[in-house]
Amino acid sequence: MTSKLKYHKNYTEFGEPYQLVLPLSLEGLVPDDDSVRLLSHELEGLDYTLLYQAYSAKGRNPALDPKTMFKILTYAYSQNIYSTRKIETACRRDINFMWLLAGHKAPDHSTIARFRTGFLAQACEDLFYQMVRHLASMGELSKETVFIDGTKLEACANKYTFVWKKSVGKWEEKMFTKMAAAVEMLNREYMQSFVLLKETRTAGLRGIVDYLEDYCMEHAVAFVHGRGKRKSVHQRYLELFRRFLDRQLLYDLHHSRFGDRNSYSKTDLDATFMHMKDDHMRNAQLKPGYNVQIGVDSEYIVAADIFQDRTDVWTMIPFLRHMEKQTGFRYPGVTADSGYESEEIYEYLRQHGQRAYIKPQTYEKWKKRSFKQDISKRENMGYDAKNDAYTCHAGRTLYPVYVKKQKNRNGYESEVTVYECTDCGGCPCKNKCTKAKGNKKLQVSKNFIEHRQASYENIMSETGIRYRMNRSIQVEGAFGVLKNDYGFQRFLLRGKTKVKLEILLLCFGYNINKLHVKIQNDRLGSHLFDAKTA
Repeated sequence: MTSKLKYHKNYTEFGEPYQLVLPLSLEGLVPDDDSVRLLSHELEGLDYTLLYQAYSAKGRNPALDPKTMFKILTYAYSQNIYSTRKIETACRRDINFMWLLAGHKAPDHSTIARFRTGFLAQACEDLFYQMVRHLASMGELSKETVFIDGTKLEACANKYTFVWKKSVGKWEEKMFTKMAAAVEMLNREYMQSFVLLKETRTAGLRGIVDYLEDYCMEHAVAFVHGRGKRKSVHQRYLELFRRFLDRQLLYDLHHSRFGDRNSYSKTDLDATFMHMKDDHMRNAQLKPGYNVQIGVDSEYIVAADIFQDRTDVWTMIPFLRHMEKQTGFRYPGVTADSGYESEEIYEYLRQHGQRAYIKPQTYEKWKKRSFKQDISKRENMGYDAKNDAYTCHAGRTLYPVYVKKQKNRNGYESEVTVYECTDCGGCPCKNKCTKAKGNKKLQVSKNFIEHRQASYENIMSETGIRYRMNRSIQVEGAFGVLKNDYGFQRFLLRGKTKVKLEILLLCFGYNINKLHVKIQNDRLGSHLFDAKTA
């Protein structure tokens, strides 16, 4: 009969003999050409002043040196490990993480989480752009043109916790109608002259509530609650306007959170509801997310930022300004797809001496036969620059009638010239040319057309063709690696600041891996791919 085996929490007490084997150091177990060695070397030369300033001079020292902790977190993101619990497990079991720890005790997941969201949040951007400037000093960046693109990533938020700006405005207007009627009744009851205006409705409601509270206190109005109790008229009015005030304060809170957006999520106030490219249900469902913008040069991500706008056109100018401020240099050329085309962007690039390589939004349509045969299009009409007039398919002339000015939400003002045909009566081509009952009109922004033509000539040049090819390879390829190879499809943290931290860490790991691959393949100093010739 066998004896019952007794188990202990400490498994070393089983008493089984173990042979001590060499090597005692992990140095020999990490390959000489492993990317972790390159990562440690590159991050060692950064200035961690901002990171150390995030720690208090009082109290005990951190469990692990912040520089080592940053190396661990960056290496984890480069190896597709984003969860703090998985990072903790890797520190205990993975040789490369142990090598980075250099004999120190592995941090637990709560320590890693506090470091990532608390101490690193303000210093990560400075460290990232230090790395970018280091790559530039090595000659790894071409500094010729920057390839810009954006994608939408889902936020760590419930997709059913939406708040829509239109809905809030609709219910607010309905409530204002009820409030106006209640104020009229109140004025008759108390012989007052309260006026409720839309612009100052919150202050007006506060004044009414204060008046009713003082009145009830002065006349010792008894307040009753519960079933079978009859409330007085004064108590009913006070409770009614308190409800109005509470509801109005909630609407004001919603408006303060909207800003320029049309929606936000209750579980992540900075997230905006957007259409995602990965729509598995195929029902165009809106999900809370962020617009991630990156700039790529020589296959490295040289800039990254987070925006709440659903369209890319509003992001380019602030993105370029931020990138120039952080990197310390300005690119002479900017290459982007048609989603960034606007007169404001063209004008900004011209004023800053940057050449635009932006594909026109009508570039693909221009190639189609249906577009070339469409007589209603301005591009298919003759233009007389001397007389500033267009000639339609029927040979009739469109002269400028007036000039109007338009402002976008950024305050940029553009001039639009309105052209009108002298007489469309009896024209056999009118049905194909216009749907207007009167004469045909054209709205033309001459400045925009001039910029678009210049950008079109740029992208059709030999340099422009090469840039366009590299844009699709480098910046769209970078997003493909981040989303598919690295498996980063959804943010783990909430809030714009923390979300940006995640993207910067991901880009940090991407750049280290890219530098490692270039070194191993003897491709250092290569900037652009050459077009294949048949």
